[in-house]
Amino acid sequence: MAKLKVAVLISGRGSNLQALLDASAAADFPAEIVRVIANVPGAQGLAWAQRAGVAGEIIDNRSFSGRDAFDAALDAAIRAAGAEFVCLAGFMRLLTPGFTRAWENRLVNIHPSLLPSFKGLDTHRQALEAGVRLHGCTVHFVTADLDDGPIIVQAAVPVLDGDDEASLAARVLAAEHRVYPLALRLIGEGRVRVDGKRVRISGAADAVPPLIHPAG
Repeated sequence: MAKLKVAVLISGRGSNLQALLDASAAADFPAEIVRVIANVPGAQGLAWAQRAGVAGEIIDNRSFSGRDAFDAALDAAIRAAGAEFVCLAGFMRLLTPGFTRAWENRLVNIHPSLLPSFKGLDTHRQALEAGVRLHGCTVHFVTADLDDGPIIVQAAVPVLDGDDEASLAARVLAAEHRVYPLALRLIGEGRVRVDGKRVRISGAADAVPPLIHPAG
């Protein structure tokens, strides 16, 4: 089966991009990253793409008169690269409804919280202030509504008594680097189906033990 051709959009260091690049280097991984696009000149992720032999491109949003023009340029570049799927990896731009409709169910993001909790920015601070015992990350399809698309994969991590934003963020980021490649693998293998607001995954485990923190 042909590999799924993927474009990754970044704004900065792109550590989740690196996780996807590492995973896609395996011969049996069902997706291939064919283009990395940054909206910020000098984004560190472009150097990682170059080292992996993946073409990089800069489309500076400041060069456009508005969001629609910028998103049209993004769309054109993605299609010119032959990509059929898009991953956001630290891409710090809100995409227009027109763009999200054009790539419906072919556009995913990773968010550093257990959605639908703690949407938007400063998720680790939000989690600490709320006093939750479990925090985590979510890979989800992107819609026109912020952090609101169907959920594909989530990972939970404990919130420890001594945590600050930095320590909690580091624990969540390690989980992100595991679940983003997993989500892309499931998609590339054709095991993911969107059913309304829910995602159905064929071959997923029927019985999963509960996550309890503190354990007692």
